[in-house]
Amino acid sequence: MITCRDVENLRLDGVELLTGEIGLDRMVSWTYMVQTRPFDDHMNPGNFALIVIDYVRFTLESVPEVMIELDNLGISGLAISIENDREKIPKEIIDKALELKLPLFYVRWEGASFVDIAQSVGKLILETEVRNKRTGDYLYNLLFGYEVNSKYVEKISSQFGLDFTKPYRVGIIVIDRKYGMNLEQDEHTYEYYTDCLNREVMHMEKKPMYMRFLNKFVLLFEAAESKDTEHELEKILTELDNRSQFKNLICSTCILGSTYTNPGEFGKSYQEAKSLIPKKDILPNPKNKKVLSASSMGIYKFMFNSGNQQEILDYCNERLKKIEEYDHANGTFLQDTLIAYYMNGFNIGKTAGELFVHRNSLQYRLKKIEEILDMKLDDSMEYLDLVNCILIKRLMFF
Repeated sequence: MITCRDVENLRLDGVELLTGEIGLDRMVSWTYMVQTRPFDDHMNPGNFALIVIDYVRFTLESVPEVMIELDNLGISGLAISIENDREKIPKEIIDKALELKLPLFYVRWEGASFVDIAQSVGKLILETEVRNKRTGDYLYNLLFGYEVNSKYVEKISSQFGLDFTKPYRVGIIVIDRKYGMNLEQDEHTYEYYTDCLNREVMHMEKKPMYMRFLNKFVLLFEAAESKDTEHELEKILTELDNRSQFKNLICSTCILGSTYTNPGEFGKSYQEAKSLIPKKDILPNPKNKKVLSASSMGIYKFMFNSGNQQEILDYCNERLKKIEEYDHANGTFLQDTLIAYYMNGFNIGKTAGELFVHRNSLQYRLKKIEEILDMKLDDSMEYLDLVNCILIKRLMFF
């Protein structure tokens, strides 16, 4: 996907960047001619907004207020044209754009038309999508076994500068989202999020191959640089999920498969990462890391490779029998309390906050658990055994 910087680099006749250089990396999803209010009926995140000061629908005096409203809707940039160039852009408009970190362009009335801008931006977006599709097609064939022979691998190596004599691993970025009342707006926000993520992945330092596949991002990168790539992904996903337009609405997790040297086995790395997707919210993750791997399962991963799991299950059932019966009979969630207390480092305040209960209520629950199980929770080995039993059962039956 392109940015306002790419729009500026088009160097269209009659188009001048007035201010907002700090916001030039804002993503551009499409261009849109601003008409009448309510703007949120037709303006979507990432739109490059075009306004004509015609002294009927818009005047220069009304622009600062319009800019604030459009910026709140997540526009990428703003281009203003004044009918017959009757006036100059006032300083207060330039200052407001600078305050909002919003790229502000001026379009001369006799210069480029809005049609020229829309066509040029649209062409640039489509060209970028074609390049991305080409990369995605190669990676799809590589991961899913189509014509993966030495000749095909050599072709990919030369096209994308990859060294397949070294081990590689696959990462799958899974995007979770919440839905509100306006499903159409939710969809536009999601598409803008994926565009932003697409841009960030494209500009990663280690340049992984990637594709969008079944509402997921799939990456292939060299295992020797795995730690650097993991740190970069952690930073990208954390920053993106904390942006005001996405916070508490959309969040991502990257799950990594194992490393392989034979390109014909890269598909295994994908399948390993894929198998962890349903379990990602169950795995121990007290620091809420954005990048997880098969190793995140620790000892648990070995418990699902054996042909006979019944002995493990019988032990867990016996260990948890009393607390499961109590939860079932009383409609309580003492097992969730045990997990939350463990994940929050046995901190009463943090655990109570996560569970939305008073500290006294949490302490009562913990005492009740000790009473039911006839044990002390300060016995670290006993506590760890309980946590393991709960997680193993959840992983087995999820």
